[in-house]
Amino acid sequence: MRRILLTYILLFIVGQLATQAQVDPNNPYGTRKDEFGNIVDRNGNPIDPAMLPQNPDSSNVEIQGLAPTLYMWRISENLGNVTRLPADTAHINFQNTNLTEGMTGHYNYLANLGAPRQSRIFFDRNNPEPTIFLEPYSFFFFRPDQFNFTNSNVPYTNLTYYKAGNKVNGEERFKAYFSVNVNKQLAFGFNIDYLYGRGYYNNSSTSYFNAAPFISYMGDRYEGTLMYNYNYLKANQNGGITDDNYIKDPDAAADGGRNYESTTMPTVMSLATSRTTDSYVFLAQKYKLGFHRDLPQAENDTMPAKTEFVPVTSFIHTRNVEWSKYKFTSEDQLKDYYQHTYIKPGDLNIDDSTAYIGVKNTLGISLLEGFNKYAKAGLTAYISHKLSKYELMDKDSVSKDKYTENEVFVGGELAKRQGKVLHYHATGEVGLLGKAIGQFNVKGDLDLNFRLWKDTVSLIARAYVSNTLPSFYMRHYHSKHFYWDNDHMDKEFRTRIEGELNIENWQTNLKAGVENIKNYTYFNRNAVPEQYGGNLQILSATLSQNFRAGIFHLDNEVTWQKSSNSSVLPLPDFSLYHNLYINAKLAKKVLTVQLDFKLAKKVLSVQLGADVRYFTKYYAPAYMPATGQFYLQPENDQVEIGGYPIVNVYANLHLKRTRIYVMMYHVNDGMISRPNSFYAPHYPINPRLLKIGVSWNFYD
Repeated sequence: MRRILLTYILLFIVGQLATQAQVDPNNPYGTRKDEFGNIVDRNGNPIDPAMLPQNPDSSNVEIQGLAPTLYMWRISENLGNVTRLPADTAHINFQNTNLTEGMTGHYNYLANLGAPRQSRIFFDRNNPEPTIFLEPYSFFFFRPDQFNFTNSNVPYTNLTYYKAGNKVNGEERFKAYFSVNVNKQLAFGFNIDYLYGRGYYNNSSTSYFNAAPFISYMGDRYEGTLMYNYNYLKANQNGGITDDNYIKDPDAAADGGRNYESTTMPTVMSLATSRTTDSYVFLAQKYKLGFHRDLPQAENDTMPAKTEFVPVTSFIHTRNVEWSKYKFTSEDQLKDYYQHTYIKPGDLNIDDSTAYIGVKNTLGISLLEGFNKYAKAGLTAYISHKLSKYELMDKDSVSKDKYTENEVFVGGELAKRQGKVLHYHATGEVGLLGKAIGQFNVKGDLDLNFRLWKDTVSLIARAYVSNTLPSFYMRHYHSKHFYWDNDHMDKEFRTRIEGELNIENWQTNLKAGVENIKNYTYFNRNAVPEQYGGNLQILSATLSQNFRAGIFHLDNEVTWQKSSNSSVLPLPDFSLYHNLYINAKLAKKVLTVQLDFKLAKKVLSVQLGADVRYFTKYYAPAYMPATGQFYLQPENDQVEIGGYPIVNVYANLHLKRTRIYVMMYHVNDGMISRPNSFYAPHYPINPRLLKIGVSWNFYD
């Protein structure tokens, strides 16, 4: 930890010396201000003017050089499209940013910080590609299109530190982000993320490290982004506690004897560990052809006319090279835990491993939106090729089984991103060669924005249709206790339709959708992949409604969902989140003295409150440590979880560029008789725990 901090400090000093500049603040949110005159977003959060994008009304247009403000942006993995976003400076709900269960508690997980997790909200679940072993660690691991790049003419640094508990069972996380521009086009930076959760239960510690340096060039004709991302994830595995009565009925579990603390509760495993190493190099580049045109001048302006470059066509190339290894080891002498043994039957020790390497290239050509009044939308055509190689164990425990797959897709994109009222985006691709033959996917979204009774209303529609082959590791996997080759799996056919209504001033958001899946692929009660040959339907609706009365706020989110076959896809009927808090601002008035010298106002924002997470009882998926996957509970071990509220109380402070929180997590621990306090079968929620966090932004 000290070495990481010293390394960062050195890099930070070098970066700060690289360039120094001052920015002129803009207000892309119009005239929206609080009672103290501070620029705020639609939720009332104060916005630092230097942290705003230059033009939010065209947030998805291609970047044409450097704006005189600091802004962040993301880039699509396939076509390299850029989407701008404001930097995160909001103080509201900062205390939830380091919760493995998510901001509003949508995830089941294995108690510890950064432990494997799975969303209870089906529509929030991600595609498991490229490997199924990374998806449970979505709290920590990110794909190229999830990374926030930064462009600015000021050095920007963010330092964030989280801590909870003590040196025996506590948790820590340190995050550092740095970015600086060499000139108006060229920027470089890095991200560091270190997490260490010791765990409140036996053999449940987690240790993760991420480093991601990047460089970007945003010129008139050429755009290029290059990023290297390294991840090391280590998670000790305990298989859950041996008896849920240690939580539900401690007296019965102890037989009237000793009282068990969380760290002394017996667990299935105590000498098992999973390790995942994943790295990728991502490159996105565009070369644009276009023309120059004169900018409008004032009538009496005698200065030479200024020109701007107008791109018409762009040539696109993206490349992602990724290599990953997964390893599970155990020295636990378990005789009856696994149903089968395929490798070294006489040895109870486990040493499973697999490796993956993938190279994907995409070439495209795009006719850009907005180069003249008739170009109302952008049109892109592309072709992609992916080479994937996998290495699996063989039953002889010595040799390796190797697999190679090639996929070639052709596709297109139609998008209207400019303007304020109507936007749409549609993509489609079809497989031509290799494993891609017979596969296709088409998806699109449309949003309509208009004023209604002095309010802003947004209507959004989304849909997709896909016919895709299950991921490689659902078809092939070899290990000591799990061994399958499903060469004849059918393609999954999915259709989803979703609508969304957002009313800004009312702080109302309503989403509803339906999905139909044929040949749904899942891990069955034996923890091996299986397909459900019939049609599976999922209905879902989420209402988010926030209320405010002066300094008092009540934020609410209610999700209802229904699976047509709960034995194949179990889901809770309801998931709830409620957050009651006061949000006050303490300000120093602006002092004016002779010579018009002004002392700038300082505003301290304070958020005090309590939130609660709750979901109805259901037979949630269990977790298999040997494969790192969630699967249907075995027939002989059926338990319900849910029906238990998790209450946290907290205080947030926000002063200028510093955010601080203090939170008592699971404050209701022990207050309810025989609680069903589990976020996954046989994995109890952490006991009552004090958590703190602080985040600093630096930019000069």
